[in-house]
Amino acid sequence: MLRVLVTGGSGYLGSAIVRALVRRGHRPIVFSRQPLTSHADLAAIRGDLRSRAEVESAVRQCDAVCHAGALVSLWRRRSRDFDDVNVDGTRHVLEACRARGVHRLIYTASFLALPPAGRSTPLTLNDYQRTKVAALSLVRDGVTRGEPIIVLVPGVVYGPGPATEGNLVSRLLRDHFAGRLPGIVGGDRQWSFAWVDDVAQAHVSALERGDIGAEYAVGGENASPMRMFEVARAVTGRSLPRRLPATLVRLAGAVEEIRARIGGPPPLVTRGAVDIFSHDWPLDSRRAVADLGYAPRALESGLRAVLDTLDGQSS
Repeated sequence: MLRVLVTGGSGYLGSAIVRALVRRGHRPIVFSRQPLTSHADLAAIRGDLRSRAEVESAVRQCDAVCHAGALVSLWRRRSRDFDDVNVDGTRHVLEACRARGVHRLIYTASFLALPPAGRSTPLTLNDYQRTKVAALSLVRDGVTRGEPIIVLVPGVVYGPGPATEGNLVSRLLRDHFAGRLPGIVGGDRQWSFAWVDDVAQAHVSALERGDIGAEYAVGGENASPMRMFEVARAVTGRSLPRRLPATLVRLAGAVEEIRARIGGPPPLVTRGAVDIFSHDWPLDSRRAVADLGYAPRALESGLRAVLDTLDGQSS
């Protein structure tokens, strides 16, 4: 049994990692800014990745770390917020693990930190992507130094649960059913859809038997974003969303960003998001299948399970 600190352990993926650790007999310790309400029997530390001291104190109590904490957001008025959490927070975790001599550090990267299909270098189209690229660079530097790090790169994580920014598929489907989704950009591009519990189990497998220094893509079926709406149509009879031209939506994003910066609510769409949706983001998970026993759930099966949990899906 390992004592495993899970940063972001109250988040969508983080809480699934916590559950997977418990099933395997490990002792997860949740590190989060938010108090736990549904896991009263779990050990928890209220802390902030932006605080070097709080991270160091938490890591000293653990044998291993799953660093899944990040600021996942479309936009923030203060762009430095992303640097504070995603870059400096990762630096704090790396330094604390080095000082503690942890058994293993499992780092949850973003597929957006990798180059899209057809490109050899990563993109930095919004602050989230920019800082996850920078954070992955820090982690790779640690790997080069011989630190016991394993990198996992999930695809578009989806499953039942809150329709938050960390659960984009549920959010898009819910907005579509509620009439809040005017259409989608890049509907024929490629995403890699990763069932949340599969990704969580991959973190535990990496902790137990992954190759030190390895980077594992943990995606699933590479399919178009429109595929989730096609499955929804088959289940509910609802029509597909419209395909919107990227140029038009990008212009709308520029207007939304200006409105937000002069004191309005957060933008509904941004130019960076449109540009990201205009690329292909497939993943090849064969190494994770071979080394970690990763077995991604079939996309249609996963989407039908999600649809069962959403309100208003009936035709």
